[in-house]
Amino acid sequence: MGLFSFLFGNKKNQTQQYINKGAIILDVRTQKEYDARHIEKATLIPLSELKSRLQEIKRLNKPVIAYCASGIRSSQATQILKANGVDVINGGGINTLKKALE
Repeated sequence: MGLFSFLFGNKKNQTQQYINKGAIILDVRTQKEYDARHIEKATLIPLSELKSRLQEIKRLNKPVIAYCASGIRSSQATQILKANGVDVINGGGINTLKKALE
């Protein structure tokens, strides 16, 4: 087991577990970034709008996989969502999550 795997766990397995639980994929990038490239069926709620749209996510009553461009904004989104009782994991950057979803 490499250091990265030890520190962060196996992202592919964790992602698959959340997909199996019916998770929604939440893109927290900007509209411009989403329009240029996104994961199919992802829901866009930019990080800057997340706090004001929390009820929208909570009403779905589903686990969430958050992602962004590099993993920094999705980490912030994960913290906000967890603090508000949402079952969420950080999917990391778009490339990382796409690979985990394969």
